[in-house]
Amino acid sequence: MRLENKVALVSGAAQGLGAAMARLFAAEGALVYIGDLNADAGNLTAAAIREQGSRAFFVPLDVTNEQSWREAFAEAIKEGGRMDILVNNAGINIREPIEVMKAESLDAMLAVNVKGPFLGTKYAIPLLRNGGGGSIINISSVCGLIGHAFTTEAYTLTKGALTLLTKSIAVRYAKDNIRCNSIHPSTVDTPLMRELFKDPARKQERLGEVPLGRLATETDVAHAALFLASDEARFLNGVALPVDGGTTSD
Repeated sequence: MRLENKVALVSGAAQGLGAAMARLFAAEGALVYIGDLNADAGNLTAAAIREQGSRAFFVPLDVTNEQSWREAFAEAIKEGGRMDILVNNAGINIREPIEVMKAESLDAMLAVNVKGPFLGTKYAIPLLRNGGGGSIINISSVCGLIGHAFTTEAYTLTKGALTLLTKSIAVRYAKDNIRCNSIHPSTVDTPLMRELFKDPARKQERLGEVPLGRLATETDVAHAALFLASDEARFLNGVALPVDGGTTSD
């Protein structure tokens, strides 16, 4: 097992992409803490993982709140005794272009997409250091690498900030054997996107930009995260890994 005896916390893991990563990490031997605001969905995901013979627990987590991060990590350490992996996955996208976006909407996106990973990393670093090192994985986007015609400016702003936060942490904390990398998916096939793609023209726009000719799946992204979390990636640090079918290759 690639994550045997590792302890991981994944934010925004009650459902969707975060849940896919939590399930895969647990199947590969990790004790996984599912951090989320949605207690009902988080507990269901954790229970489903345990039913498969793996280990997972829900911890309440508001990524915008410093005390919430402290309490989530304290709960994880109480049970797991250590921390090896943090996945900053929680994120939001308020789909308003810059000319009409309210300042409050921008503040909300910055709070979740930038402040959240900042705080999570802040409180993870001492725990990872105490365990001899570890892996921080930030879920960014192709919009953290390029301007994207179909994505709002605010989302690109937040994901670009996360890309450079990743590189800054990678450089400063490598001395502690703490690796920090980011993953940059293109459009992921989720229930929300399937709803948007009921408009055939909108779906074709997104498919047309991917050289491999399909959307990313949650499994595609989860396996990239598994690799970065594992010792197989022990010499990867500060990497911005596209999981995009070639979208950013031009």
